[in-house]
Amino acid sequence: MYQETFMKRALALSAKALETPGTEPFGAVVVKDGWVVGEGLNHSVANFDPTSHGEVEAIRDACRRLRSVDLAGCDLYTSCEPCALCVAAMRIVGIRELFYAASMEQAGQAFDGLPAAARHPIDVDDLRAEAGAPLALRKMPAQQHLADKATEVLAAWAAPRKR
Repeated sequence: MYQETFMKRALALSAKALETPGTEPFGAVVVKDGWVVGEGLNHSVANFDPTSHGEVEAIRDACRRLRSVDLAGCDLYTSCEPCALCVAAMRIVGIRELFYAASMEQAGQAFDGLPAAARHPIDVDDLRAEAGAPLALRKMPAQQHLADKATEVLAAWAAPRKR
């Protein structure tokens, strides 16, 4: 169930980007049983890490604090509608419900006209299509090599865990 307190916290984290070099205005919190268990602000530039989005940072923080990679039962509040990368991370950890403030369209309007030097341009629609497409239909060329060797490692890791 939506609680405005948590959205206000995500927005406050987002506002830290106004005065923190190397950050962008995307903040998020992970909530479990009415408590914030993870917080994040986009540090992509500061960390030289294109996956350091606010939602991903909040998920990382929550996983560390809870000592688990399973966030089932947790909700995520974010200052902006998440991109495909963040949605994938939320699905992987089992986030129950998403609450967001600005839409992708609203963010696009706010960022319209920014030079590439100010913010790496991302075509959100293209990213969504690419991330969800089967490998054969993706734009990025891909080649498979040494599948047998990789499968051996996967099977060796899985074998003792099947018992």
